[in-house]
Amino acid sequence: MIQEKYTGRYQNLKVAEALSNNHLYPFACNELSSIIDLGYSRFPKDLKAFIFRDCLSAFRLLPDINTSAAVSAANLLVKSIESAFPKQKKNVAVVEFKQAKVALKRRSKSHDELIDMPSLPQDILVHIFSFLDVSSLLSSSQVSRSWNQATCEGSLWRSLFDLHFSHKVLIHIHSGIDWREAFKNEYILYNSSKMLRSGRGYCSFCDSVVWHESLRCPKKQCRLKSGKKPLDLMLTHQVVNYLLGTTSSSDESDSEDEAVCGLWAYPTLQ
Repeated sequence: MIQEKYTGRYQNLKVAEALSNNHLYPFACNELSSIIDLGYSRFPKDLKAFIFRDCLSAFRLLPDINTSAAVSAANLLVKSIESAFPKQKKNVAVVEFKQAKVALKRRSKSHDELIDMPSLPQDILVHIFSFLDVSSLLSSSQVSRSWNQATCEGSLWRSLFDLHFSHKVLIHIHSGIDWREAFKNEYILYNSSKMLRSGRGYCSFCDSVVWHESLRCPKKQCRLKSGKKPLDLMLTHQVVNYLLGTTSSSDESDSEDEAVCGLWAYPTLQ
């Protein structure tokens, strides 16, 4: 009965589905990493089997996702696996990860050999990018020079700043402000940056921990009921506490702190 409670909560998190989503993949890997770091030793055998399965899926799907954020998250995940998994499972997972890295190198080489693709006008790219979240916008900046230039458009970052921080930060607005840099500074400085990075929120209308969409529940009926009210965002360690059925005020793991800076480790293309 206790094992069913653990596995039921884990299945409700829909980690496997998130791994198949380009946008959610890094969030799901980071969550798996925290689950392993903070709770793996306390989980029953059945739940450990689910986690092991999803870790293998994460590495197998990595070549198809193929973004900087995804690679960074997968690297953090394999570190957690190496420190917590028993030898046999650890070896299997590490082999999957190494095979994924080889496949990534082959695809990157093939991509480099392609003729430059035709570029959309900058205003169209900026409009398309206005629908992206932070992680996806940063990943898009690595596709090509034209995409990189479009993702640096100040209006994109001002919109994200207004969405996430305008209610918390008073900022002196002037014509020369670098909105990307302003967002980056607040993202790293505030604890809410960790909440944004987790991709999780609690929806009181369906009483569920969900992957949020623009800070709102993905379920249409909940969005209609909530109006413009955002979800209660969650830290990744709170998701682990949800699995364990406990509450804690402890900080997140060091691996997640490493991921804060990793998210912003995107060079500007020249």
